[in-house]
Amino acid sequence: MDQGSGEQGLGDSTVDAAEDTAERAEATADRAAAEPLDGAQPEAADVRDPRRVVQPPADRPDLDDVTAISRLKFRYLRALDTKSWEEFADTMIPEATATYSEYLQFESRDAFLAFMRNTLGPHVITEHRCDHPEIDVEGDTATGTWYLADTVLIPAHNMLLRGAAFYTDRYTRCDDGQWRIAHTGYERTYEVVLSLSDLPSLRLTSSRWGLIAREDGIAPVEREPGAAPMRQEPEAE
Repeated sequence: MDQGSGEQGLGDSTVDAAEDTAERAEATADRAAAEPLDGAQPEAADVRDPRRVVQPPADRPDLDDVTAISRLKFRYLRALDTKSWEEFADTMIPEATATYSEYLQFESRDAFLAFMRNTLGPHVITEHRCDHPEIDVEGDTATGTWYLADTVLIPAHNMLLRGAAFYTDRYTRCDDGQWRIAHTGYERTYEVVLSLSDLPSLRLTSSRWGLIAREDGIAPVEREPGAAPMRQEPEAE
């Protein structure tokens, strides 16, 4: 037998075997893609497609409630910081209570709202941010714990407050199907107060309520909330 012919025949066999292996691997991959994972039905397999919106698991219908309660809390914070008091009131039931310390306790929504309007009026700028929610739903009631970081600027007193706390809330599903706050309150982890006199370079250059910086401090300017911001014209030299 010619040695060259034998080597040529062996090379052809190797190539054929490699091509056959590749074809089998491709066919196996096609079948794996077409078959449901872990014996699931085709519909369940589709849910795993990252291009689809994943729905809450069937055994956790409360996840929709968790989302609704989270949106409620965010609306509460936005209405508070924008001083949208009617919307703020709508986040709570009329019998809602609030406790912030042994000295700040409210037994109704109206009492709590009156305090907020008087204390955090347009002369005060606030920023409240909540995250790390821990929400548990049981039927038409729920509880929630939130981590708060807040900033309060009080120009009239030349004061800046920073702090953090943990909110403890209770929620109830109302007759209209909407979740609302039945109780709210927080316990501080820390709070610090700074005098703006210690920050001579500080300038408040914009405010929703018309507070702007001047050379002699921060002063109010008559302007309706939501109107175009006012600019300070440089003084003529």
